[in-house]
Amino acid sequence: MVMGELEQESEVLVIGSGPGGYAAAFRAADLGLDVTMVDTARRPGGVCLYKGCIPSKTFLFLAELIHDAARAESMGITFGKPRIDLKALRDWKGSVIDSMANGLVSLSNRRGVQLLQGRAQFENSHTARIYDCEVSRIKFRHAIVASGSRPIAFAGDEFKSGGRIMSSSGALALADVPPTLLIIGGGYVGLELGTVYAALGSRVSLVELEDRLLAGVDADLVKPLHQRLNTLFKTISLQTKVVSMKADESGVDVILEGKVENAEQRFDRVLVAIGRRPYTQGLGLEAAGVATDNRGFVTVDANYQTNVEGIFAIGDCVPGPMLAHKAEDEGVACAEIIAGETGHVNYDAIPGIVYTWPEVASVGQTEEQLKDAGIDYKVGKFPFSANGRARAANETDGFVKLLADAATDQILGAHIIGPDAGTMIHEIVVGMEFGAAAEDIARTCHGHPTLNEAVKEAALAVAGRTIHL
Repeated sequence: MVMGELEQESEVLVIGSGPGGYAAAFRAADLGLDVTMVDTARRPGGVCLYKGCIPSKTFLFLAELIHDAARAESMGITFGKPRIDLKALRDWKGSVIDSMANGLVSLSNRRGVQLLQGRAQFENSHTARIYDCEVSRIKFRHAIVASGSRPIAFAGDEFKSGGRIMSSSGALALADVPPTLLIIGGGYVGLELGTVYAALGSRVSLVELEDRLLAGVDADLVKPLHQRLNTLFKTISLQTKVVSMKADESGVDVILEGKVENAEQRFDRVLVAIGRRPYTQGLGLEAAGVATDNRGFVTVDANYQTNVEGIFAIGDCVPGPMLAHKAEDEGVACAEIIAGETGHVNYDAIPGIVYTWPEVASVGQTEEQLKDAGIDYKVGKFPFSANGRARAANETDGFVKLLADAATDQILGAHIIGPDAGTMIHEIVVGMEFGAAAEDIARTCHGHPTLNEAVKEAALAVAGRTIHL
């Protein structure tokens, strides 16, 4: 050991403390393993807690309140125009984050997980160097890479803190409510944050290179969402790309190409939401002999094992949907495999949720995927306009759609657009986890009046026997 350096040993070294990392660390500790978790942040939580899921949903909830206040007018209650206190909004967001982060620290301590703030880099397949930390080196039996992902910048440029060209992290800092905002990208991040800024008062324009929003989501859900967003956003331009951007102290000059009226426009701010890339550079994966693909994702087998024995990877840094709950389940399964148990994730039953208004939620396969695979299927749909709870709340846009195997009736996919879709989808997720048929949902008694009755009615519709339609 070099004088002045502190070396330690650990059965399991977890690199990254986001939902995948801390879930892996907690489960491994619960199974009796000695665990060290390293992250550049002082407290666990990762991008999800500090710059992603939690702050965005905090602001989306507030945007929903504004939406509800406006909707109540047609029901007999009128509120005044909302007054926006940006500092109070930021303070509320900060208090939520602090509370959850402190809770994760407490859970780590109670489980005996050693938390180290620093930057981990593999020296070889059994040792990692820890920079900017009191512990300089850790020798491990097993390592779990849970380093997450980061936003893709426009044309390779890096995002500047406080700049007018923002990543999702910059947008969630909520420095101001820009009079005009351009969003580049029609995925869930762009749509969610566009919803927030539109509710707060920005005139939002969105451009998307493809011919539709939300690529990969069942096409039936995209059309009604697009129609609703047209009432919130100033413009939505599909098949349009950004040729160049130039920012100065007061705004951003943008040149567009495609299906857009004005090729040259100026905006107060621009949000780049064109996707994320795995955060795998600088980890010393080459020194450990760990293989990555041409996009930077760590290559793993069905047990999250890399090509190097004892080194595993999970979450956003491996191929698959970049979802916090997917990473969390992988973290738990990976820890169980390391401990000699049987860990498993059913990737056919991982829900995807877009927290716009109305919400969009899906699980399983889309109609397009079933058609491409040549699978014979049945469809059951039920609109919220025929649901008593939705009508009482004046939220009747949207529907529930179930896809079932034509021969076996097994549920192959479910897609919901409407109020509280992100909660409702989990009834079907549980059903799919246990191999449920549409008939199983149809014959399950649902409370009245609830939104979830629409799920039952969609299941009944698969067999052509809805009650309220």
